[in-house]
Amino acid sequence: MSDPFDTDYVNLTSPAVSHYLVSPNDTEDLPVRPRAIYVNSGGTAVLQDANGVAVTYDVLAGSTLSLRPKRVLASGTTAQLVAWY
Repeated sequence: MSDPFDTDYVNLTSPAVSHYLVSPNDTEDLPVRPRAIYVNSGGTAVLQDANGVAVTYDVLAGSTLSLRPKRVLASGTTAQLVAWY
């Protein structure tokens, strides 16, 4: 497939180029730090930033969180999340 944008510089304002299902874990960081989180199914998401601060969010299916968490904690997370990067 032709991709006329394959040589464009990818940054935080450009569309994501890859994704993965998030496996929440209390001790392991995400394999790739995302540029955003998409909510596949709603619930709660406990996101930890680079400083180790964890915040619980009530999230709705179909919403996008413009956050770059370092970790998604299993304790308290009930939503199914997809990382975009």
